[in-house]
Amino acid sequence: MSHRNVFSGNPLDRSGDLRNDAAWLAEQEANPEALAMILWEGRPLIETHEGAERLVWLSLGHARDLARDRDIFLGLWKGAPVFAAEFEGSIDPTSGPAGGLGRFVEMREAAIVLPEADAGIAATAKSLFDWRRRHGFCAACGKATDQASGGWKRVCPACGTEHFPRVDPVVIMLPVYKGGAEPVCLLGRQAAWPEGRMSALAGFMEPGEAIEEACAREVMEEAGLTVSDVRYHSSQPWPFPAQLMIGLIAEVTTDEAAPDQTELEAVAWLTRSEARAVLDETHPTIHAPPPYAIARRLLESWAHGED
Repeated sequence: MSHRNVFSGNPLDRSGDLRNDAAWLAEQEANPEALAMILWEGRPLIETHEGAERLVWLSLGHARDLARDRDIFLGLWKGAPVFAAEFEGSIDPTSGPAGGLGRFVEMREAAIVLPEADAGIAATAKSLFDWRRRHGFCAACGKATDQASGGWKRVCPACGTEHFPRVDPVVIMLPVYKGGAEPVCLLGRQAAWPEGRMSALAGFMEPGEAIEEACAREVMEEAGLTVSDVRYHSSQPWPFPAQLMIGLIAEVTTDEAAPDQTELEAVAWLTRSEARAVLDETHPTIHAPPPYAIARRLLESWAHGED
């Protein structure tokens, strides 16, 4: 991968062809080498080891004793089975059964402090648990569903319908205009963001829409610009709750942008030098997207002449 973003880089073999076998999965659960990471309401349990942060790993049996069997199968690591267990409820488990094991952190903080592999594993687990909480009932007949395939599928015992984790594709793009004295890129601002924060434009794809079409539609809707060319940059799993950010560079035909005042309250054109100032936090008014976001990677790539 020429560009690898935070939350990608999960090193586990997901064993998609094996986890459907209940007997095989039972063998993995009984394996004495089986390990489990822990989450609480989407927050991974981490610890400090030799000055660096990492996920806390417990034996599967220990994790099940703590989290009361609320677990899913994540995959294999060098042949050993890996699971995730999750606590639910408003009380931090480190004040009770998980005391002394580490601390639970929000996933965005985890994205900053954890190694790439740990962040990718934690993101996968969070998305699966979020999906399970939201899909306890069959969309076809309304009956309660059962977990299958180690948590990667739910099956309705009443009508037999199978349900699989949903991934929502989102186009996220950096509009670029090349028709002036020097190239410029466009950032937008939502009213709810911290003061000065600006970022790339983004929006969910719609049914029957190609990636390029979604990019062009969103740029027109949010900034009133016509897209003439779209280039793929990279993608990012985004576990809030389960999106796939499709990073793009979108060339536009004019620099006469107009924020729609619904999704964006303001826009700003930046030269490459101004974009670098934003990234260096030396720009007088604009702050960059957070370091774990693909929007920042898009801006970095363009500012340094990679796109």
